[in-house]
Amino acid sequence: MPRALRNMKTDDANYLSKEKFDELTTELEHLKTVRRREIAEQLEYARSLGDLSENAEYEEARNLQAATEDRIRQVEEQLSHARIIEHTKGNTVSLGNFVTIQKQGEKDEHTYEVVGSAEANMQEHKISHLSPLGSALMDKKKGELFSFETPKGVQKYKIVNIK
Repeated sequence: MPRALRNMKTDDANYLSKEKFDELTTELEHLKTVRRREIAEQLEYARSLGDLSENAEYEEARNLQAATEDRIRQVEEQLSHARIIEHTKGNTVSLGNFVTIQKQGEKDEHTYEVVGSAEANMQEHKISHLSPLGSALMDKKKGELFSFETPKGVQKYKIVNIK
């Protein structure tokens, strides 16, 4: 296990940036207050239309209510296991770092942010510390060569920079 994670409980921890934690907290507050109230109003209106057995508005509002409650439970679960990633400046790659890498034999460089699995998003160049590339990067130093297994075979890279 990489040194950066050795002292962390990894079985149920949900590593999040402070920004993502705040975003989820805001979303949860919105869902519990504004969204629940909107759905309650929709349900009340739908009930006023009469026969609930053939009432599409009522059925739609109930489905929306169920989806909202599921999302509330999901966000609460994420937040209950959240561990905030501290952005550290150091010589080795850890959660929260931006890492610039270069594939062996190529000139192009790619920069990724190493994040918890809940925030991973390749379009935003955010890779999970548990992904093949992310786990191969952990605890490596600037200038170090590393490799990792992909469906296309072993890929070899060099760490150009760590921020």
